Amino acid sequence: MLFNSLQFLIFFPIVVFVYFLIPHKIRWVWLLVASYYFYMCWNPKYALLMALSTFITYLSGLLIEKAGDSKAKKKLWVFLCFAINLAILFTFKYYNFLMSSISLTLGKIDIIIEMPAFNYLLPVGISFYTFQALSYTMDVYRGDVKTERNLGKYALFVSFFPQLVAGPIERSKDLLDQFNERHYMEYNRIKRGLLLMLWGFFQKLVIADRVAILVNSVYNHPNENKGIAIMIATVLFAVQIYCDFSSYSDIARGAAEVMGFRLMQNFKRPYFSKSIAEFWRRWHISLSTWFKDYLYIPLGGNRKGKLKQYRNILIVFITSGLWHGANWTFVIWGALHGIYQIIGSITKPARDKIIGFLHINRNNKIHKLFMILFTFALVNFGWIFFRANSLADAKKLIANMFIIDFSTLNISTLIKLGLDKYDIIVAMIAILILFIVSLIRRNNSFRDKLNKQNIIVRWSIYLVAIFAILIFGIYGPGYDASQFIYFQF
Repeated sequence: MLFNSLQFLIFFPIVVFVYFLIPHKIRWVWLLVASYYFYMCWNPKYALLMALSTFITYLSGLLIEKAGDSKAKKKLWVFLCFAINLAILFTFKYYNFLMSSISLTLGKIDIIIEMPAFNYLLPVGISFYTFQALSYTMDVYRGDVKTERNLGKYALFVSFFPQLVAGPIERSKDLLDQFNERHYMEYNRIKRGLLLMLWGFFQKLVIADRVAILVNSVYNHPNENKGIAIMIATVLFAVQIYCDFSSYSDIARGAAEVMGFRLMQNFKRPYFSKSIAEFWRRWHISLSTWFKDYLYIPLGGNRKGKLKQYRNILIVFITSGLWHGANWTFVIWGALHGIYQIIGSITKPARDKIIGFLHINRNNKIHKLFMILFTFALVNFGWIFFRANSLADAKKLIANMFIIDFSTLNISTLIKLGLDKYDIIVAMIAILILFIVSLIRRNNSFRDKLNKQNIIVRWSIYLVAIFAILIFGIYGPGYDASQFIYFQF
């Protein structure tokens, strides 16, 4: 079930209405049933995989607690829990990728081997709920949370429908206890949640799905496009993936807030970052902090010298690339961001000396703008690998990108790429609105600022936003909802 589907627009009000109607003691049961129904709308069989992962991590928590002071037993249960869950993830997501890579490598030395294929669809959201469940095991092992004895409530933590399929990846210490809280129908909180959902729908339907038309036209035909067209498509993909993923997170947070739950913020104006390191503190925050807490720090972080720190950074970002998808394009994308950070760290002393020698004020607006644009350019270059359908396509796109013909920089070029004048104007206005809202969010919440306006201004904005989504939103044949990009991960 997609957030941007008619099915969800029926499902969600029913869930909320029943949630506030029934007694507090059994609300978690209702949410658990609703969450599994939400997931089973894709493929009922794959709910069994989520249930298996849930039971294994739940059991591991009990066994870790039972192990008492025995570190050896605790480590054993953690190892087995991770091994089983990651084996399931590997089988469905990476097995075919590994087999095809082996076959390709052997083929280069004239060894032809037919590798057995695993012909099952990738369960939607498997990377998200697996990482969320594994974080619970590690938190129990570290003593950060108490063992959850109620299997049902723990199952709800893993499957909570607003953030189940594409995050944010919540921590047990932040979400589990919220299922014991009493939530009431509060007008202001419900309004705030619905406003965040409305903003999410605007990002997805009006911006992301519209610019996707041009992006797909270029990236699906790398041999037919050059120079300006590829640059425009790449910048628009940066807009698309941000609006697509941020919209899911905002709808998830808004839906949870309507019912009284608090989910973590997953994006903080990432394209205003002045370095790659800062970008990753603002982009997909729930995943980047997960890797920091459960991989980077256990590897040693920055505590064991620069060389090992750089090694750890590369491991984390290559793993992050693999987490995103079973394709060499994602591996290179992740490695590229790791290399960005390593080069940034190595060159920092020299850059500081140059800035000092030239008496450049780091707080100068021109300097900040330069750093933002430079970081944005690096991120965009990385997006080429992320979006390309294959490594060969990525190489072709990069080669063709530098074949510049400024005579093609006109409206007719864009129209040939799939967007008519109407869509181009709507996209430009919508992106401008996105930029303005991002600037407002710099100092305070847009919702807080909106709430301070008088009732006429507030309701005018509400109605304009609703009608803008209904009129200018992009819908498939028969108003079919388009899938969110991160569902494939």
